[in-house]
Amino acid sequence: MLKYAILGFLKYRPHTGYEIKQTMDKSTGHFWHAKQSQIYTTLKKLEEGGLVASHPEPQESRPDRRVYIITESGGKELQVWLSQPVTKIEKSKVILLLKLFFSGKEDKETILTQLRLQRTLHERQFELYKIEPTVFIEEIVALQPGLKRDALLWEATRRFGELHEKIYMEWLDETISMVEKEF
Repeated sequence: MLKYAILGFLKYRPHTGYEIKQTMDKSTGHFWHAKQSQIYTTLKKLEEGGLVASHPEPQESRPDRRVYIITESGGKELQVWLSQPVTKIEKSKVILLLKLFFSGKEDKETILTQLRLQRTLHERQFELYKIEPTVFIEEIVALQPGLKRDALLWEATRRFGELHEKIYMEWLDETISMVEKEF
């Protein structure tokens, strides 16, 4: 799937591997992310497969940077992938749920510490979703008004992240309350 994320970013404009990582962190990071090394490895495979092309770009007092562009065949492959419906619900792995599932014999404070820490972390993430991506989206549309439709869908994914965190915090609050009362 990383290959499609990279092709998707390159459909908007040329990027270096570093720029892809930065853009990903600011945009899709709440639902799709990758390590810098994974991005460079995937870019190399995409270039070998003819889906992207690259060229060196000179920089003053720094080594040349490699800039990638999507090729026609890369654009076609991305379009095929985008047109295919998602026909299954993907399963996720949540470490907290696995730990909680097996924590029936743990002491109350150990469980509450885990839950409260997660509550704090999810609250921070919730606040970030309310502010950071919105500003990022607005900046891009101001520079490129032709991306207004894209921005509506970007906002939909940002909103998903915000609502996901809100529901997660509600569940944590319920679970904390249950442990406080029942343990």
